[in-house]
Amino acid sequence: MMDDAEPGAIDPVEDGGPALPGFEPAPSGAAGYQVLARKYRPQTFPDLIGQEPMVRTLTNAFAAGRIAHAYMLTGVRGIGKTTTARLIARALNFETDTIKAPAISLDPPGLHCAAITRSSHVDVLEMDAASRTGIGDIRELLDGVRYAPVSARYKVYIIDEVHMLSTAAFNALLKTLEEPPPHVKFIFATTEIRKVPVTVLSRCQRFDLKRVDRAVLAEHLAKICEIEGAPVEPEGLMAIARAAEGSVRDALSLLDQAIVQAEGGGPVSAAQVRDMLGLADRTRVLDLLEAALEHRAADALTELRHQYDSGADPVVLMRDLLDYLHAMTRLKAAGPDADLAEARETVARLDALSQAHSLASLGRLWKTALTGLDDVRTAPDPSAAVEMAVIRLMSAASLPSPEDAARLLAGAPRTQVEAAARPAPEAPDAGPQGRIVPFARPAAPAAAPLEDDDDPDEEEDIADAPAGPSTLEALIGDIEAAREIGLKLDVERFVRLVSLRPGALAYEAAPGAPSDLGGRLARFLQDQTGGRWLVDGSARNGQETIADRRRREAEAERDTVMKDPAVIHALSVFPGSELIAIETSPAPLETSRDRQETKR
Repeated sequence: MMDDAEPGAIDPVEDGGPALPGFEPAPSGAAGYQVLARKYRPQTFPDLIGQEPMVRTLTNAFAAGRIAHAYMLTGVRGIGKTTTARLIARALNFETDTIKAPAISLDPPGLHCAAITRSSHVDVLEMDAASRTGIGDIRELLDGVRYAPVSARYKVYIIDEVHMLSTAAFNALLKTLEEPPPHVKFIFATTEIRKVPVTVLSRCQRFDLKRVDRAVLAEHLAKICEIEGAPVEPEGLMAIARAAEGSVRDALSLLDQAIVQAEGGGPVSAAQVRDMLGLADRTRVLDLLEAALEHRAADALTELRHQYDSGADPVVLMRDLLDYLHAMTRLKAAGPDADLAEARETVARLDALSQAHSLASLGRLWKTALTGLDDVRTAPDPSAAVEMAVIRLMSAASLPSPEDAARLLAGAPRTQVEAAARPAPEAPDAGPQGRIVPFARPAAPAAAPLEDDDDPDEEEDIADAPAGPSTLEALIGDIEAAREIGLKLDVERFVRLVSLRPGALAYEAAPGAPSDLGGRLARFLQDQTGGRWLVDGSARNGQETIADRRRREAEAERDTVMKDPAVIHALSVFPGSELIAIETSPAPLETSRDRQETKR
């Protein structure tokens, strides 16, 4: 299934060792060790794992005698393009004592199979376009087209990495490719199909070799481990399959490396495989995701630091988080029957996490993590970037949808909003913007304080919302009564009130506001009232802060005092003096006699 063979290379069928069912075992006695990627190269079409559509199409075409004169094979590295090209060449020239026509069934091997597999057949020419790109190379190759094959049925030209050919070389190939002699077949392979001219593509039958599914690839690796007598835990094989990204050659190369991790003849553990790959334990990654989505910031950051200190790659961490978020979204959309290729316990945990989020929320979380992955890849300090990505993920997990936030601030019944919103055990430190993202404010004056009216929906909203302070001064009084002095000072200095209604607080954050002010306010209000509060710090056109109002009133009072004739006279009597402070005399205490006189 590998596509890394070189002309003249020794094929696995001559290098000894067992083979998978359908793979031709090699004779014993070969010197030296042969890597798994070559030892288990497919010998028949059914051995091409994960490429059933292509095999089915070729089988039907050969059975009907509708054999194309040129094939284009494309796919990622290590997916089996060169191996498939050799199998097609063998099928075109298949011949036994009883079969004298092209055939897909290559078992038992035909007269020409061994030589074609070794890249030593005189009528099957392989050319690497990466090293022979010029028009002279193509002309030299095409000079032999006019001659009939020496011993085989067809003369087959296999050109690997065909996209590397120059424009002149492609042009030289076009005429022959369009009308080749009946005894000539072309097979091209490329990883960059977009670089191949359309004029060439239109003259070929194209096959896109797809990445092998993780579960299928892990099962393939398990069979090889059984044959090799080198057990590897299933979770370790799945980790290798994920790291290979659908490439069979990469997976076998990693398996080769993993097998030697065994100690004392025992099986290779999943932890050893993860250490070899530089991956974090995916169970711990799921623990990290749970902590982030449940707003346990300290637990999430501690777990993240432990994984990083253990050698986890920040990029791989973000990709695993993306995989889990994608799996949660599939579970939310398709239900528990969604095929995730994950352990049953993992699926159960992901399903429980997905129940607390809507599809829109999960999509937003995935997009947040995807942005974080880009940041981790380009940041000068990947460990700091992955921490920031997890923090943003925590913040995004606490946000209601923009539609729900807009409905609530516009006065929609809170019961409708709460039905779609995800319940949260506590309000996170979501920054000065509180618990919602910025959104387009409605044309109606949604920021205006609640007033009495006859709107039944408004009354229902107020009845369902948690009772709380109705003015900013009352809120500050409640904070002061709870001895939250730091929060009180921050509210006085940085909160420019826009609206305050039961269950909802909207304000404009003044410059210099702490990043966690919105989350602290939401927590305080929830603790005081026993209900969830929507705290929006992204509003605009807010009133002045309490501190600004006090400064303004103090300045106005100072201006008034400075205009008082007595003060003017005092300053003139004492040259160089200045007004330092203004003290207001306390109101005289009311006596019992005063109260009696008032009653009369």
